[in-house]
Amino acid sequence: MNFKLSRLSDYEGIKGPLLLMILDGMGLYRGKKDGYPGNAIDIAAPRTLCRLMENEKIVTRLRAHGTAVGMPSDKDQGNSEVGHNAMGAGRIFEQGAKLVEDAIESGSLFEGKTWKRIISNSLTAKTPVHFIGLISDGNVHSNIAHLISMIGQCDREGVEEVYVHGLLDGRDVPPLSALRYFGELEDYLWSLRAHAAGETGRKRRYLIASGGGRMVTTMDRYEADWSIVERGYNAHVLGIGPKFSDSLTAISALRDREGVDDQYLSHWVIHEPDNPEKPLTQIRDGDGVILFNFRGDRALEISRAFIEDDFKGFRRDHRPDVIYAGMLEYDADTKMPPEYLVAPPAIDHTLSEYLAHNGISQYAISETQKFGHVTYFWNGNNSARFSEKLEKWVEIESDRVPFDRAPEMKADEIASQTIAAMQSEKYKFLRLNFPNGDMVGHTGSLRAAVKAVEAVDRAADRLIEAVDKLGGTVIITADHGNCEQMTAVNEKTGRPVMGAGGGYKPQTSHTLNPVPFIIHGPDTGRYELAGVPDPGLGNIASTILLLLGYEKPEDYLESLINISPPRIRRQSSGPVPCTERGSRQSPLLLNPLQ
Repeated sequence: MNFKLSRLSDYEGIKGPLLLMILDGMGLYRGKKDGYPGNAIDIAAPRTLCRLMENEKIVTRLRAHGTAVGMPSDKDQGNSEVGHNAMGAGRIFEQGAKLVEDAIESGSLFEGKTWKRIISNSLTAKTPVHFIGLISDGNVHSNIAHLISMIGQCDREGVEEVYVHGLLDGRDVPPLSALRYFGELEDYLWSLRAHAAGETGRKRRYLIASGGGRMVTTMDRYEADWSIVERGYNAHVLGIGPKFSDSLTAISALRDREGVDDQYLSHWVIHEPDNPEKPLTQIRDGDGVILFNFRGDRALEISRAFIEDDFKGFRRDHRPDVIYAGMLEYDADTKMPPEYLVAPPAIDHTLSEYLAHNGISQYAISETQKFGHVTYFWNGNNSARFSEKLEKWVEIESDRVPFDRAPEMKADEIASQTIAAMQSEKYKFLRLNFPNGDMVGHTGSLRAAVKAVEAVDRAADRLIEAVDKLGGTVIITADHGNCEQMTAVNEKTGRPVMGAGGGYKPQTSHTLNPVPFIIHGPDTGRYELAGVPDPGLGNIASTILLLLGYEKPEDYLESLINISPPRIRRQSSGPVPCTERGSRQSPLLLNPLQ
């Protein structure tokens, strides 16, 4: 493969380091702004980011959701996985949700060897099929429609027992929406049981067997807290946990008892109707197990718990010999899991690979919660470096405390280590991710999200000062929106929704809002916005190459900027100055291209 990059004829590239600063979850609110109370960025009025929006020449907004990042439709939220894929690949690939949707619609999922093996085993050995995953239509980690399609196919093919081990969302969907999703699933399973019994006399044992909130059960990532996976494993596999008669009773009772959003509700197990001490099922030798989440980061650890012989995450009191499959292959480098239902997108020729082949040194850093995004996802779902000599990855361990209690997270440490890396003069291209806007935004705490924005802004100020001293250039952007829209909005009226007991209803999910794109550096007088139609995150890679003095590969999306002859730098006329406070809107809320 040819990875040779051609030099630009009219621009030799920036002199100092190039820093890409990703403000995770910090988008540009584009709804009705007058009186909107839920924009953490607006309330924080971040001094550094406001200054850049006011004074820089290259300021625009990018699409970070829907088809712009490979999702099925523009009604689908962006997320950190697909956002970093798009930024690092320079092109748009169909992502998990779209791949699965197409495979189900075409029937190819059910014709695949893994699906056929699981169904054949169930029919021959009279063993159950277990489904584990997130029950919602958030389309970030999973979609309940995919699960229902697969359960329906199990019924059509004659599988007698199906058990669902469902995880509550409340993060990519409204925080107290689990009863709706589990109610829909319970109704569907009942209809299959009733139809089988009434029409043909067949017996169907199609039931929800266990569950728990996603942030405390099963769905840990980056080995941040193995106890989360252990809790889920014991509930799903061994039937260990507080027992309830059905999923809706479990959710309602735990909400009353614990007073937390769905994502934090404790794990639970459904018991046999005539024996409150006996779990409805356990996962035993010979069973089929399908993890129906399509996103990889929170699917890897539970997959390893089923697959690895030398597993060390926690003590498994019993490891059943099952046929285990993921919806996708979650890690192409480690081949985890070995069996899966739908092939993931084959993302090749990423920006990092081009830079490594052309001798350009790179540095990537974040804390645990987003470390995989600036490495694995950025590199096209590849967990290995392209060059051990030219690439350095730094992970700062995240604190194991709720993010709304420590909204500053590790922003200061990330800034300090990045500054040291730039000052070493070892790295030409550096990228970092500040997780605060996303991780704190998901808690639903507006007060904490404001503090998160303030922490990121302070860190950004330190980084920009350091870059300026080194004669470098900074790109600031985000992978998707979140903390700019912390209060739910009525889709018809555009007004904030009032919650129970007064106050506004919190929103914990990602948004459909665009994200900022800013360039700050000594050469910006030579840059002009290229006028790319509907620019998105996929255009960033070509822009980085241009700043480094290289032409883009032929199949990459266009650069966001062009190079013009040297001239006197002029101030952007787009954003409203930060000093204009009458509307309580910071420039980050505005579209500079109106």
